[in-house]
Amino acid sequence: MKSPSRKNGISRRSALQSVLGIAGMGSMVLPKTSYAASPGHFADYSKVKITKLETFLVKPRWIFLKIHTDVGVHGLGEPLLEGRALTIQTAIKEVEPYLIGKDPRQVVHHWQAIYRHAFYRGGPILTSALSGIDHALWDIKGKLLNVPVYELLGGPTRDRVRVYGRASNAEDMKKRKAEGFTVIKTGVAHKNPANIVENPQFIKHAVDNFASLREAGGPEMDIAIDFHGNISPQTAKVLIKQLEPFQPMFVEEPCQAQNVDVMVDIARGTHLPIATGERIFTKWGFREILEKGAASIVQPDLCHAGGITEGRLIAGMAEAYYVPIAPHNPMGPISLAVGLNLAASVPNFLVQEQVSLGEGYLKNPFKLQSDGTVLIPKGPGLGVELDDALMKDKIGHDWKNPEVYNALDGSVVDW
Repeated sequence: MKSPSRKNGISRRSALQSVLGIAGMGSMVLPKTSYAASPGHFADYSKVKITKLETFLVKPRWIFLKIHTDVGVHGLGEPLLEGRALTIQTAIKEVEPYLIGKDPRQVVHHWQAIYRHAFYRGGPILTSALSGIDHALWDIKGKLLNVPVYELLGGPTRDRVRVYGRASNAEDMKKRKAEGFTVIKTGVAHKNPANIVENPQFIKHAVDNFASLREAGGPEMDIAIDFHGNISPQTAKVLIKQLEPFQPMFVEEPCQAQNVDVMVDIARGTHLPIATGERIFTKWGFREILEKGAASIVQPDLCHAGGITEGRLIAGMAEAYYVPIAPHNPMGPISLAVGLNLAASVPNFLVQEQVSLGEGYLKNPFKLQSDGTVLIPKGPGLGVELDDALMKDKIGHDWKNPEVYNALDGSVVDW
């Protein structure tokens, strides 16, 4: 009896192979429209291997990573940990033997292997090194497919990304406003580092400075304030209450983030949005923040929290709590490109931090638009290319974290 799967001499298996194209997959040559190294170039990218990981210390305090492949395509990443550049370089060197010879397109698989095979998981060193590697792998994958990374994450949800500048006084605010920014972040103005319990003079000085920013920026300007984790919970509560009439966009890191319940207490005491996340790592770190309502805006740093792979998951978790993301980024233009690609791919994006649009680093720097936004990258991968000629005088740095002490007794304080 003939098998019912055969008809007109064609087996079910043959038909499936024809439709799905699985016959001869091992020697497949992919079309120009998918795996193109550059326009008009036709190559066999069915097998791609990582050949080398290369890091550069870049002024003022950054690390750039290049992951090279045997097909001439490289990926860029920014695995920064401020003040610990040599430590991160060593961590990447330790990961390199695992990656050499591997296919860079298995991004999530490599993330899992690097993270879980370390046994001691998480923390700033491992996840910062892993973040930069993750950036570069996504960059390679996008370049091989000739599409931006956000296309690999489901396509753009927006065509431009709101970014913010910085201002510490009214004159700065006027300059940023003239440049086109519609969002500004400032810090807590102070003459000396804050004591655990502060007096009315300290509070008044900080609030008066914010009031001057509000007056210079006007009611249409969004102004966030960063406590930088160096204000105690005792003082943070008083300061936040005094700032409420001026309606900050959000209060960032009102205290250190290690004790989530303390942050919950602060968040419940004000109607102002509380933001945190720059010193929190991976989805597991953000889980408790979201579950307990410690913040209504989360700020994963994609150079520290696990890269694009983890950032997308954190954004998804946050969405379930009606919490937007505002990626932290006081870093370089590669990090900015990473943030823009993530912002373009998620629905719950608020605003992107930046300190460099890439002038002096990129062949095609980003440009601030008149509406206070940056257009999402159009090129493949992360959409940026380093300008080696412009960067020659920026290679190497020995940046150190500030050392700050109490003016009265010399005790250590947070910077």
